[in-house]
Amino acid sequence: MSFPARRTDFLKSFWGLAVLAFLGAWFGFANPLLHFPPAIFLLPAALLLTGVRSESLPQALRAGFLVSLPGYAASLYWIALPVHDFGNLPWVLALPCPVLVGGLLAAYAAIFCAGIFLTRGHAGHPAACLFSGALWSSLELARNHFLTGFSWLPLASAPAIWPQVLGAAAWVGAFGLSGILVSLTHAVLLCRNMGRLMAVPFLVLPFLPALFSPPAMPDERAEVIVVQGNIDQNLKWDEESQKSILQTYIDLSRTAVREESADLVVWPETAMPFYFQDPTELSRHASRAVAELGVPLLAGAPAYSSLDPKDEPEADFVLRNRAYLLNAQGGTLGWYDKEHLVPFGEYVPLGKWLPFLTRLVPGEYEFRPGRNMEPLRSGALALGTLICYEAIFPELAQKRVAQGANVLVNISNDAWFGRSSAPIQHLHLAVLRAVEQGRALVRATNTGVSAFIGPDGRVETATGLFTAATPRKKDVPLLTGTTFYHDHFDFIHLVFPLAALLSGAACWLKGRRKHPESPCSNTRN
Repeated sequence: MSFPARRTDFLKSFWGLAVLAFLGAWFGFANPLLHFPPAIFLLPAALLLTGVRSESLPQALRAGFLVSLPGYAASLYWIALPVHDFGNLPWVLALPCPVLVGGLLAAYAAIFCAGIFLTRGHAGHPAACLFSGALWSSLELARNHFLTGFSWLPLASAPAIWPQVLGAAAWVGAFGLSGILVSLTHAVLLCRNMGRLMAVPFLVLPFLPALFSPPAMPDERAEVIVVQGNIDQNLKWDEESQKSILQTYIDLSRTAVREESADLVVWPETAMPFYFQDPTELSRHASRAVAELGVPLLAGAPAYSSLDPKDEPEADFVLRNRAYLLNAQGGTLGWYDKEHLVPFGEYVPLGKWLPFLTRLVPGEYEFRPGRNMEPLRSGALALGTLICYEAIFPELAQKRVAQGANVLVNISNDAWFGRSSAPIQHLHLAVLRAVEQGRALVRATNTGVSAFIGPDGRVETATGLFTAATPRKKDVPLLTGTTFYHDHFDFIHLVFPLAALLSGAACWLKGRRKHPESPCSNTRN
């Protein structure tokens, strides 16, 4: 077959693979039409075939990027909504934003395709299955940290609605589970030798402990009420609406507690849209209401901290995104300041050098990260708090549990994203954190989805979007045991790149020895 003919065949398959990847990403991840988790296998399948069929390394990089970009951009369509509605950018500038962020994820897919291209001379060997999975896990780990991190849409979040599939995350984490899914795809797609295919069952071994291990027994249980206020984002920061917003949460809490008391009431991120630390009438009203309820309250509010002029000569104070824990008498037991802020949402990266970007951040001031990571304690409860975006980062949940949290709490305000798939995708990421750490997770949001998540990933009493609700769970388990993933967190993350390097080198060297004139010419071995 001549080179032009081969190129034509590749271009024909390119469009087919792009459609395959698009369908896999769109239907595999949560979306407004139909969420069908098994479809997610189409995404790595398309990228594996792209890498194997490429004729050069540059072509593998370009094709991997272009094949994956439409699916990632479509799955992140909701990014345009807050950029336009609250960032005050016109649609002509807001609409490309999902493509830009999707391009970041597609860049990692391009690297994946390049790795598959370099090892395609031995693509049918079990070592190649290990390589593809380990490489994918390594790349998800890399994007968890690079450029402040963006761990949205990991492959493992696709089956989050099926807790039976998530057990491996307690052993190898969400990134490891993603790698297992890729290795399974590789084995079925490219292992054409039946003897080698028999090695595939070993890839499912990490699932078995979760299927047959008895559930963890809690030391104690707590009754928790979540209050979803359903506050319009356009009113949230209107000073004239502050009192009515606070009263909405108080009234909903009173009704819920009147039916039956609880050990804790949880309000969402910035449910109190004022500086609770100031001795204002609103702050006193909130404290009195909690005392009347007679139940401890965890609630979000903005806060500020004074600065030493030597450290920040241009500012007297900085803002914090804070969660307060109040006791049953309305007094402050403690607080947690958000550690990992949202770039271009709460602060502007490189804002000092690129001041024009500051218009993307609502409000006059930027937020600064907090450093108090200890659990907030009330009675038997040791609350590991994650505010909004923090639920997408495994290392933050890891820190909370390492410091003694026996339950995780994620408070968020997803009203920014409207009636889109973002709140559901966000919920699925919180599910992964619960399974990884073997902790129940209480999720309280302004407009949904609020829910109680079990340590096995099972979601209970999930609320709808844009509705007021007060879901309750009487037996939230307070657990102190730890998972294998938690105990070996750093080691497991080190294994991903090491396994990719060793198995990739083995496949590449085998391919060179077998086909010295063309190390990447054989895809049938």
